Amino acid sequence: MNRTILAAIVLASGMGLGSPARANADVVTEWNRIAGDAAVAACISPVDNPLHESRMYAMAHIAIHDALNAIDRRSRPYAYDSQAVSWTSVEAAVASAARHVLVPLLSEIPFPFPPACGAAGVALVETAYVNALSTIPAGPGKTAGIQLGAAAAAAILDVRSADGSDTPLLDFGYPQGTQPGEYRFTPGFTFVFAPGWADVTPFVLRHASQYRPGPPPYDVTSKRFASDFNEVKALGGDGITTPSARSAEETEIARFWVESSPLQWNRIARSASAARGLDVWESARLFGLLNMALADGYVGSFEAKAHYNFWRPVTAIHEGATDGNPATAGDPTWVPLVPTPPIPDYDSAHSVEGAAAAEVLAGVFGTNDVSFSTCSLTLPVGTRCTDAVPVFRSFTSFSQAADENGLSRILVGFHFRQAVAEGLKHGRQIGKRAVNLFLQPVR
Repeated sequence: MNRTILAAIVLASGMGLGSPARANADVVTEWNRIAGDAAVAACISPVDNPLHESRMYAMAHIAIHDALNAIDRRSRPYAYDSQAVSWTSVEAAVASAARHVLVPLLSEIPFPFPPACGAAGVALVETAYVNALSTIPAGPGKTAGIQLGAAAAAAILDVRSADGSDTPLLDFGYPQGTQPGEYRFTPGFTFVFAPGWADVTPFVLRHASQYRPGPPPYDVTSKRFASDFNEVKALGGDGITTPSARSAEETEIARFWVESSPLQWNRIARSASAARGLDVWESARLFGLLNMALADGYVGSFEAKAHYNFWRPVTAIHEGATDGNPATAGDPTWVPLVPTPPIPDYDSAHSVEGAAAAEVLAGVFGTNDVSFSTCSLTLPVGTRCTDAVPVFRSFTSFSQAADENGLSRILVGFHFRQAVAEGLKHGRQIGKRAVNLFLQPVR
């Protein structure tokens, strides 16, 4: 794909993080942008904690969806089933629903994220809420909207109050493997990140293992494993300590998709929804489905990771001389482009996320073939979304973006190809389930 730099129309990308609201942004997409900005302010995005980020987006958008549904029933509710008076302010209901979910969840972000980060996210939301309410004329409609949004928020907060998301994020006692293929701590880390997320209650899945992929289709002595090993070894190095065969564009792809999947795919959804002219009810359903699928993508993938406990490429390459495979030459000095996250390899959660999101977007829009451009917050300084001349990558379909997102995990040195391939399959199944069974239109 050709690199495209779109310097002019930053707002048309639907991006968040400090960008002004688009003139044609509906109240739902505006609160989606605010939620993303709050996640960044709270330090959980763009890279550090997509687990709580995805859960927060899902809960906020369920509350928004259910509040709007109470004003005018367009689709099946998820957590709050009620009927509001017809003159209830839509703008007040959406703002109140978002605020009454985001503030408590941002306040509860666990260790090791400092309280000051959560407080910054809360302050951003509270400011946005005050500003939103200030534009709504006083009266019974506004009052009813505030009350309705708060009730919808309370409903989803209650449903998710004991969902297991309070699991510790840093497990220093996670048992390390000793045999070839078994996971062990990745360089720079003495813990595994949130292995208990496998036990979090899903939003749309019956259980976390519903679509668990089959085991890695090789053992470490096989030719197929050697092929995957040598591919990531050749492409995934940092280009400084470790030579890499990546092209300049492949390096851009690798860094572009390091960004949090929930942040990136919600940005893509804002761009697509604006181009398609969705009304607020349609936007509410879109973002509700998208974020439930993204949240469950992490639950399902972390369950698979814990079940198979397969080692990461950086470990395999360091230990290549001892794996019993003559076609995998070890290199104990190999360094990936970006430090490898402290989580088992199989399957690739990033690939699950991209495929789940693409499936939801294609399902809601009725076609996969939607062209769009998007930026990133994990490119080098000067080319990010918030810079004067950001780099945009352009796609002609949602699945094309999901496939590139998956490929990026090989190029950055994080995953073997089979973890990516199975992650894409896993994500498509989750996305299909979400869009086919939840928030279904009633007319």
